[in-house]
Amino acid sequence: EFKGLYFNDSDVYKWVEAVAFSLAIKWSDDLHELARQTISEIISAQDEDGYLNTYFAFEKKKDRWSNLRDMHELYCAGHLIQASIAYYRATGEDELLDAACRFADHITGIFGPGKKSGTPGHPEIEMALVELYRLTGKRKYLELSEFFINNRGRGLIGGSSYHIDHKPFRELEEIVGHAVRSVYLNCGATDIYMETGDKKLLEALLRLWHSMTERKMYVTGGIGSLYSGESFGKDYELPNETAYAETCAAIANVMWNWRMLLATGEARFADVMELALYNGALVGISLDGEEYFYANPLADRGAHRRQRWFRCACCPPNIARLLASMPGYIYSLSSKGVWVHLYAQSRVCLDVNGKTIELIQKTRYPWDGNIKIHVQPEDESLFSLFLRIPGWSRKPEVLINGQRVDQPIRTGEYLEIRRIWKSGDHVQLFFPMLIERIVCHLYVMENHDRVALRRGPLIYCVEQADNPDFDVWSLILPLDSRLEAEWKPNLLNGVVVISGDAFAVDTEDGSSLYQMEKRSFIKMRSVKFTAIPYFAWANREPGPMTVWIRSLMPPQAR
Repeated sequence: EFKGLYFNDSDVYKWVEAVAFSLAIKWSDDLHELARQTISEIISAQDEDGYLNTYFAFEKKKDRWSNLRDMHELYCAGHLIQASIAYYRATGEDELLDAACRFADHITGIFGPGKKSGTPGHPEIEMALVELYRLTGKRKYLELSEFFINNRGRGLIGGSSYHIDHKPFRELEEIVGHAVRSVYLNCGATDIYMETGDKKLLEALLRLWHSMTERKMYVTGGIGSLYSGESFGKDYELPNETAYAETCAAIANVMWNWRMLLATGEARFADVMELALYNGALVGISLDGEEYFYANPLADRGAHRRQRWFRCACCPPNIARLLASMPGYIYSLSSKGVWVHLYAQSRVCLDVNGKTIELIQKTRYPWDGNIKIHVQPEDESLFSLFLRIPGWSRKPEVLINGQRVDQPIRTGEYLEIRRIWKSGDHVQLFFPMLIERIVCHLYVMENHDRVALRRGPLIYCVEQADNPDFDVWSLILPLDSRLEAEWKPNLLNGVVVISGDAFAVDTEDGSSLYQMEKRSFIKMRSVKFTAIPYFAWANREPGPMTVWIRSLMPPQAR
């Protein structure tokens, strides 16, 4: 008898994908053997016609493909395809890929023009089919992905905005619905655009991106503000304590912005990808890797804690595959050369126009903004190095072999350095990491007269464990308070903290919920506070936390 949620197969597939990325980085015989055993069990569950979903085995076989809106058959199939491709690329073993192709062929035999119509209630298969097309060259997979996108807005799965079925995709103006589903759908549409050049798709994707990043995204890169439906709210509806901001949604945000970056070459997408990665997604896992958040609030009284597992276990294996896949996000290639998207201690060998180029990054990023990249071509080679200048950086500097580059450096863009590179060449980047106070749009009512602290790509919060002498919700940060950053090697596995002088409200004064306005009501005392990176909160004893800190006067009055 099937046990658990009807889409549990997908979590096994995400685990296999995470294993594949891990094996690609560092081989493990034990992990490989465990993956092979798991893959054997997956394949053993495949029906003769290629169908593979353990929920719809035996007595439920008659119900296959009868409820695309709710039952996640296509969603699970997408994760199987993605896992099989990753595993094949990492190991060269094709048993799981063959099974995934048989299932994909089964699906193309069921759905399409002149066949069964429909579209998935939970997008995922769209991007998987495009990737399968890229691997196999079989255009029917790309065409089926387009078919599912084109069926949106026809009411085939109920016509609700929750399922993003209320309008044809190319007519969408506002990002709505279940956050993970919505952004996974955008991932698939971006992949289709990259293969077909359909400009109507790109125009819709850009509208949705602006809708999300300018009116519906948390300062952490988290998305999906409402517990109701795990969904996007109205414009500027961004509650802090009740923020849903599901870990899987932040991962989807990383995935979509990665695709938009590849499709356009524009650094603004890399900026959002980095923001969501270091903050909205990374907070989903504890520092010891053993516990997880499903939802990620920006304020808490101490009750919200990570768990070892969830009945709906989508987040743990999703975090696993994201972290294991990280090397693939750092660099990419184009016909002109190498693009550096993320800064991290790393070494990579790349084939650039038929020549092997080794890049070695040395850095402590994100704790400081000093990066040194050693460029080691097998012999002298002409190519471009595209370096992302983060949008948060101020007065960045770039040096080649110790000499400042003689060209404009613009934040939020890529700097192209084209030259004949020789072994021993090196590039140095200096991004001063200033402590910045971020303020909200006026329409975000909950954050009036509040600031959030940012240093480099990291968003900070104040947690009770670091501030035992006052309730962190009572903290008031003067606009002229001097803030300092300090490396704490023994705190939270090593973090840079922000500290400074502030005030704390006497919370014992005025026990009534409401009182007549009078200036003597609020009593404050001077305190010193410490803020930590948001991703590291809730790893110690429970207590209040907040990202948005009250300031003494409206930021607009500076």
